Amino acid sequence: MDLKSNEPFWLVKNGLLSSYPSLKQNEQCEVLIIGAGITGSLIAHQMLAEGYKTILIDKREICNGSTSATTSMLQYEIDVPLYKLKQQVGAEGAIASYRACSDSIDQLEKISKKIKSKAGFQRKDSLYFASKKKDVSWLKKEYAARKKAGLEVIWLEPKHVEKKYHLQKTYGAIWSKQGASVDAFNLAHELLEFNAKKGLKIFDKTEMKSVKYHPDFNEVLLASGFTIKADKIIYCIGYESKNLINENFVQLKSTFAMVSEQDQITHKNFSNTLFWNTDEPYLYLRSTDDNRILMGGGDEDFQDPEKRDQLLNQKEKKIIKAYNKVLPSQPFYTDFVWAGTFGETKDGLPYIGEHKKFKNSYFVLGFGGNGITFSVTGMEMTAAYLKNKKHHLTEYFKFGR
Repeated sequence: MDLKSNEPFWLVKNGLLSSYPSLKQNEQCEVLIIGAGITGSLIAHQMLAEGYKTILIDKREICNGSTSATTSMLQYEIDVPLYKLKQQVGAEGAIASYRACSDSIDQLEKISKKIKSKAGFQRKDSLYFASKKKDVSWLKKEYAARKKAGLEVIWLEPKHVEKKYHLQKTYGAIWSKQGASVDAFNLAHELLEFNAKKGLKIFDKTEMKSVKYHPDFNEVLLASGFTIKADKIIYCIGYESKNLINENFVQLKSTFAMVSEQDQITHKNFSNTLFWNTDEPYLYLRSTDDNRILMGGGDEDFQDPEKRDQLLNQKEKKIIKAYNKVLPSQPFYTDFVWAGTFGETKDGLPYIGEHKKFKNSYFVLGFGGNGITFSVTGMEMTAAYLKNKKHHLTEYFKFGR
């Protein structure tokens, strides 16, 4: 499955940050992590902090899957609004999930400071605005649900949105204090470099072929013929988990993103805010740390990479048209445009935990617009599981829920 196309901005901007060897001998470890993107790098960071002998492998170059195509908007908001999620999973689970995403942003900032990251982590506000008048009633319901849950939010009328952000044709918005952005491709590389110095073994171009389960460990056969014996396996393979798990647990989608030329941001408050609207699929906007505008949307059901990529020009025009409608005073000149694949679950929540068909194993699969923040939550959850401890989010993030 091809997870990205054309010119992902982060891959072009950063180039080849580091290179790792393929595995050329049999290995043994306590924890084997499969998938070396931002999720795998975060889980590896946690495993090293916990003192586990850890190996991380990826069938591609490091971070060259969906991590190179991510838009890296760090939001506490889940794709399913809080008031709807409460109806689906109950108030306790919905609020706990939103709070977990919020806490993850704080945790990611601490991690960035600890490893002295230069990946451009930046705190930002979030503005969720109504793009149609008919959306105001349910957006106000969402505002009330967040307010009741103790989340720091303010309702802004259209005139206040226009005055502060220069956005046109909006019908009100939820302003939130909690949000951030980062270059996830760069951050993942930094995490791997940091932990490699502490004993993490990293191998790229190393593909898992099959797993033989034993009572106390798993034996992983690689495509090269070598094996890795691991007490536990943690799968951080994102949307490709659909190829491994023969169940209809996630719907694959194609999304389209683009980045402007440099020095296009003229409104001061734009740089400090994440923007997204109530359209389906929604339009999202943010700035990059080198003064570009990043935006995207136009999501569609995934068919295959070729058909997805054929839509790039069409989607670019459509997204720019939507952008010009709300921000006509700040022209957008495209520098990079690409497409990627992501997963959508029925409740917007991830799958983190065990699966009955995979012994001595855990999955950390953050889907939707919260893949990175869910992965940070996955650090805490997998650490608990490896110590045979319970976690309060297990029931909400489990398979078969």
